[in-house]
Amino acid sequence: MAKPDHLQFFIDPGRCIGCQACVQACTECDTHRGTSMIHLEFIERGRSVQTVPVVCMHCEQPTCAEVCPADAIKRTGDGIVQSARKPRCIACGNCVLACPFGVPEVYEDRQIMMKCDMCYDRTSVGKKPMCATVCPSQALFFGTLEQIEQLRPRSAPLNRFRFGAQTITTRVHIMIPRGDAGRGDGLDVSGALQKHPGSRAPRTSQPGTVADRAVEQDPFEEISL
Repeated sequence: MAKPDHLQFFIDPGRCIGCQACVQACTECDTHRGTSMIHLEFIERGRSVQTVPVVCMHCEQPTCAEVCPADAIKRTGDGIVQSARKPRCIACGNCVLACPFGVPEVYEDRQIMMKCDMCYDRTSVGKKPMCATVCPSQALFFGTLEQIEQLRPRSAPLNRFRFGAQTITTRVHIMIPRGDAGRGDGLDVSGALQKHPGSRAPRTSQPGTVADRAVEQDPFEEISL
């Protein structure tokens, strides 16, 4: 059975709190054989504790499948790129090197490549992938476009990513600030890697400003009990 088209997977990196509930839940999926297919990456680990969840983006033209010499990686009709087929996989690691998102992994003990398949046994019958069922901050969300637009009015989904001259379209969407979503040519990933994150130091109001006066003023001073 194919995954229902109206249900999509959205990742909102800014909402990840690094709790690793998704990592634990992923091991419970029947198709993952007790191994988590999701992991968290740290951003500027020396300066911040910010993490982002990493899952397969399910590319429309999956590079991992294109470079597989054994034709072991298949993409189903509903756009889900599956783990390598055991009878064909030769554990060469070509897919690991080719994936622009750093997702596939070769397991030496099993001599096979395994990766996120969006919990295909669940999503193909309309259920949420395990990671999305437990994410307390909804950094991982599985639902309709209308639902995510209602939940995140200041963000917009994006599924086109540029790596140099190559543009990749994916089934999984990343949520970005709505003001940055107007670029039809996609997110320049290569360019973003050259940028340094801005300061996240908390901003405080200056004495005498409107915000400062609002703090000092008692909003309930005219109320008597």
